[in-house]
Amino acid sequence: MRFAIDWQDARLRAVRDLAPDIRLFEIEPTTPAKTPAPGSHISVTVVIDGRTDTRCYSLIADAADGLYRIAVKRLPESRGGSAYMWTLETGARLRISEPQNLFELALDRPDYLLIAGGIGITPIHGMATALAALGARLRLLYACRRRSELAFADELRARLGDRLETFIDEEGQRMDLAAAIDALAPDGELYLCGPIGLMEAVRRLWRERGRPIERLRFESFGNSGRHAPEAFTVSIPRLGKTVTVAENRSMLDALEAAGVELLSDCRRGECGLCAVDILAVDGEVDHRDVFFSESQKAESHRMCACVSRAVGGGITIDTARRD
Repeated sequence: MRFAIDWQDARLRAVRDLAPDIRLFEIEPTTPAKTPAPGSHISVTVVIDGRTDTRCYSLIADAADGLYRIAVKRLPESRGGSAYMWTLETGARLRISEPQNLFELALDRPDYLLIAGGIGITPIHGMATALAALGARLRLLYACRRRSELAFADELRARLGDRLETFIDEEGQRMDLAAAIDALAPDGELYLCGPIGLMEAVRRLWRERGRPIERLRFESFGNSGRHAPEAFTVSIPRLGKTVTVAENRSMLDALEAAGVELLSDCRRGECGLCAVDILAVDGEVDHRDVFFSESQKAESHRMCACVSRAVGGGITIDTARRD
């Protein structure tokens, strides 16, 4: 059960590769696109194993020409959305949502630290562009595994100059996150998007330094976990149901298809609305959300059904929240 959003038809105007596994899609909506706020995303209808589903993609920069632009990284461990998008050719028909924003950028801060890991550059790109246009004080740290994966780096370098710092894992380059946070003005704000390991490291350092939690804003990858996805079973004794979750499908999707009603919204492990109680687990839980704290994940009493999974066995849950 999701909150209502408005949908419209659209056409794929153009595609081009930004990196070996990152593709840019230019989408022409039926109603000309309005310039979205930095951090906005659209939902796109995709087809996975013959089923219709939706995926959220961050919008790149503005829409001054009436087009929406998204970048999609093809991941072998994804649930199928990226693979479907990569099959689309120019002229393909799409169903897309109106822009939504769960990652809003405040424009009145004295200092900004932007951190992006991999494809996490997509929402950060628009933020950096907007802040640079305003003449704001900012610093962007951008890390990728390989140099060939640095999408938008040349464009951002032209706009930001030495305010952009890139880090390549395979070349042994690492961000000094502690130093970057320490250098941020006391009233400054940090915006973060990347894999779960990066997110947790930044959040831990932010807390250790006593920084105001409301000045740390983030958006996550819903499919970045500590283990490769595998099929597992979910049992709900109260409902007398046992559901199999395929390796390329989320637990939330599988439960909804089986007639189990759950509240949900972000479907990216951020809002916690779809959290369920864990009664027993055969194996372990791969927590892929950024809603629960590290200690809560270690306790493993609850999990976000939209992104988290079981590995090495099945799991028994209850969908009726107990206070």
